[in-house]
Amino acid sequence: MLRKLTFISMVGIAALQGCAQSGSNQTSNDAKLTAPQAPKNIIMVVADGMGPAYTTAYRNFADDPATPQVERVVFDNILVGNASTYPASVSGFVTDSAAAATALATGVKSYNGAIGVDVNKLPVESVMHRAKIRGLRTGLAVTSQINHATPASYVAHNESRHNYNEIANSYFDERLDGKLVADVMLGGGVQYFEREDRDLVAEFIDADYEYVDTYNKLATLPTGSNVLGLFAPKGLPPALDDVRATRLAYLTEHAIKHLENEHGYFLLVEASQVDWAGHSNDIGSAMAEMHDLAATMELLKQYVSEHPDTLVVLTADHSTGGFSIGANGDYVWSPEYLRSMKSSAERIALNLVDVDQPLAYISQQLGFAFDENDNKFLEKVIANKDVKAREAGLKQFLDMKTNTGWTSTGHTGVDVEVFAFGAGSQAFAGQLDNTDIAKKLKQFVDGTAAAKGAPPAPVTQPEDENAERPCDFKEDWRCL
Repeated sequence: MLRKLTFISMVGIAALQGCAQSGSNQTSNDAKLTAPQAPKNIIMVVADGMGPAYTTAYRNFADDPATPQVERVVFDNILVGNASTYPASVSGFVTDSAAAATALATGVKSYNGAIGVDVNKLPVESVMHRAKIRGLRTGLAVTSQINHATPASYVAHNESRHNYNEIANSYFDERLDGKLVADVMLGGGVQYFEREDRDLVAEFIDADYEYVDTYNKLATLPTGSNVLGLFAPKGLPPALDDVRATRLAYLTEHAIKHLENEHGYFLLVEASQVDWAGHSNDIGSAMAEMHDLAATMELLKQYVSEHPDTLVVLTADHSTGGFSIGANGDYVWSPEYLRSMKSSAERIALNLVDVDQPLAYISQQLGFAFDENDNKFLEKVIANKDVKAREAGLKQFLDMKTNTGWTSTGHTGVDVEVFAFGAGSQAFAGQLDNTDIAKKLKQFVDGTAAAKGAPPAPVTQPEDENAERPCDFKEDWRCL
């Protein structure tokens, strides 16, 4: 039976990482970043699934049609480079979110499905772990469940991203010098933390964490609290359907409020549902999730202007859906059909069961009037009694109106953009590999620790892979 992984050996994982595959074209012997160069606070933003087409599309979506030029958006002013995304060679050239998050979090390439472990299923140290060991406060704010692939790779270690309950358990069970890895955790996932077999929420409360389950309650907590905030059974509602359309910006603001301290902090922020919109080929939700991300970046731009000792890095783990701006040989893309949406295609399809005038309802929710051809197409969609089929029909309708193209319901292997601003942002310029981002962030964490005189973490794992270890991770990777 799998047992819980404690951090008896995790303080020495840095010794193991030298043996792991990195895939980086850059030297691993970069000089340590000195204290004056190191930011006090680090905010790592992952826009899951956001390939380059998404940022271009958002610029067009946000454009003011009353002006002749296409206005710049927040992403245009902070672009610094590009990153490759391929996983460990065992998984080919196209990554999943788990392998990509493991690379971004730890600096180590791994197989698709891996959560904070290398190709041999050995646990590897994330930048969040490094920050915690060095005395920084740590946290995460995401729109998925908090034990989803990306946040899990920063906090936990598991051979499979699908072991959601085990990953949730590790959020409480894994310790660094006796402390929980994350001080603030905001997102979804109630069903994984309040279960019949274990009530993790109660355990966090007993460990002096504040627990909230609504956005409004989050605003009532004393500044500097340790917080577990779970606002949905699994992921949060889509941005188009949530009570707060820019809920990621809201969660980020409150995470920062509770993490700020004199020693600094590391915060992971994830726009999780850009990816989910891409998987479902849902252009309406994709632009709404991008708008939430843009609001978050605007918030962080303002924050860094007031706290210049803060670094913000934004990138994607991969691109999703093979999204194209224009399709079918037509040189047209029409985002105006997306700008007034009030609900997601999923929500509209569900509600059609209960409305008396379905065409009028769809028109009101999408925010534009229909012509005769639109009515004919949508009457066929409405006639379908299957809710999922109706949802698919509505998304197809929006693709037709906007002339949006998709090549896949999965991921693609293209490089992704890298954005950065604040203290040390120049370190992320140019062509990188995704593992380089974690390596540079770890150097910054070490520089911040050096500035306040924190001792180096002890190394307890032997470098010889055949040597006796505190536990045999190859036999039981979550051993004591």
